[in-house]
Amino acid sequence: MLITFQTKAYANITMFGEVAVTLIKLMGHSGSVPGALLAADIPVALERLKTAVGEHASEPLDPASNHAAPDNGENQHVSLAHRALPLINLLTAAARDGENVMWE
Repeated sequence: MLITFQTKAYANITMFGEVAVTLIKLMGHSGSVPGALLAADIPVALERLKTAVGEHASEPLDPASNHAAPDNGENQHVSLAHRALPLINLLTAAARDGENVMWE
């Protein structure tokens, strides 16, 4: 499953479902899809997400995979900070322009 975040203030962002739901929950939302944040609620959600990323920046946030990766001793993961950056940028733009954010 893929989830796309949309706002008039920024380009659409599409993420793996599990990753997106984790980030939505870190913003203080229920994690339901589809969902939305009103413009007035975005600054608080953005701050919650930034705080969570600051506390756990290097933790891996990878989607579950049904395919076993070869174990060559160099398992690479994408960190929470890297996964959250596009969403942080989108929320920042939406907060700046007073726009709502929706995801589905």
